[in-house]
Amino acid sequence: MTALITGASSGMGRDMARYLASKGYNLILVARRRDRLEELSRELRGVVVKVIEKDLSQEENCFSLYEEVKDDRVDFLVNNAGFGVYGEFIKTPLEKELELINTNIRALHILTKLFFKDMYERNSGAILNVGSAAGFLPGPRFSSYYASKNYVVRLTEAIHEEVRRDRKNIKVSVLCPGPVNTEFNRVADVSFAVKGLSSEYVAKYAIDKTLSGKMVITPGKLLKLTKFLEHFAGEKMLTRMSYNVQSRRK
Repeated sequence: MTALITGASSGMGRDMARYLASKGYNLILVARRRDRLEELSRELRGVVVKVIEKDLSQEENCFSLYEEVKDDRVDFLVNNAGFGVYGEFIKTPLEKELELINTNIRALHILTKLFFKDMYERNSGAILNVGSAAGFLPGPRFSSYYASKNYVVRLTEAIHEEVRRDRKNIKVSVLCPGPVNTEFNRVADVSFAVKGLSSEYVAKYAIDKTLSGKMVITPGKLLKLTKFLEHFAGEKMLTRMSYNVQSRRK
């Protein structure tokens, strides 16, 4: 079995690679930082590891990645590459937001489409799209990131239902954690009002739940409670609450 993980050089992507390797998956690790990927590759024992340096914000790199590995029979696709841009919409740089859209939405969509078609033909496989709790909410001061994760959540849910109705043996899941202790916060220059979960815990939880067939994966009791309470708050109240969840890092 072979798993392909984007954004595998750090955080949850790296921890998912470690866990999938422990389950016997050969790995295709994709990220922009080759040195980090090669360091991880040397750590993983007993499985075949292929390292690919790609910037997935460039559309042509998404297609070239697929062409490069399509004959490796990817059994498990993890779309983990992504980042956030923090700040009021009037102040955030358009160029960075377009890079975010290309990475968080366009790359995920392209890779999901291409590998899903292969899985559909052979009637087997699993896809885990890394969304966020942000995918259930509007995100003042983090608008582009929240909007991108809303796209990821709804796209994955729709594909999951199509697969169910077609009775295909394919798992399609979206991971929607709250804050996780990774490099994400530093890159986005943001801190959260709630304590982050362990990256190792979330990675293992997400892989196990995907293989069990769960559609929306929400690790942590606090997030489950928050999602339940969303049903009782109006859109304006949710938006105002969301504004106070994150702030600029000190």
